[in-house]
Amino acid sequence: MSVTLRVMNLTKSYGKLVAVDNISFSATQGDIVGFLGPNGAGKSTTMKMITGYVTPNSGTAYIDGYDILEQPIDAKRIFGYLPEGAPGYPDMSVKSYLDFIAVVRGLSSLVRAHRIQAVVEQLHLQTVLTKRIETLSKGYQRRLGLAQALIHDPRVLILDEPTDGLDPNQKREVRNLIASLAHDKVIIISTHMLEEVQALCNRVVMIAGGKLILDTTPEELLQQNGAVDAITALEDIFAKCQ
Repeated sequence: MSVTLRVMNLTKSYGKLVAVDNISFSATQGDIVGFLGPNGAGKSTTMKMITGYVTPNSGTAYIDGYDILEQPIDAKRIFGYLPEGAPGYPDMSVKSYLDFIAVVRGLSSLVRAHRIQAVVEQLHLQTVLTKRIETLSKGYQRRLGLAQALIHDPRVLILDEPTDGLDPNQKREVRNLIASLAHDKVIIISTHMLEEVQALCNRVVMIAGGKLILDTTPEELLQQNGAVDAITALEDIFAKCQ
């Protein structure tokens, strides 16, 4: 059965500041959605509401039919989340942290060993398994954050700046990994890198000032704007949002 993500009328205010204003969009299995917007647009706040880490003033999100507000445990079993900054436990080693996350996710000992090995290989973490998280470079910390998001092979992936801090080769590897996972998942990627959208995404959702301003495909974007490529069209729209 096809996996779906539905974001419905999410709104979040902090006093008089409306950080997210009535955002709605949906995605289905096979979609890689590029979630775009200038700094302060409300991208991270929206992702935190979708994943249940921030409670909206109104609206909700459905993860494969489960309401994140009414059925949070069921919904959270289905998705993997890479938050902004990917916080971990600095005194833990990479191996112990991944084992801890796998236990929290309810994986049996046999499945746990298999999944840890799989994500370690996917994210090339073999050389840092015994190192403490606080000693890792930003790039390795980001890869570890991706590994914990993937540990339970989730059907929905919500990734906030997944290639932030990676060098060009690492970015390419992570993009290839995300593309390889998309056939049976819903993937939402928050990014400010327009080339990442063109390289990876089959959907574009853009917000500015907390409001939804664009929900389309790269192909439709080209048709509407008559641009040379999707990046040019997005740059024009992005510049107007600054």
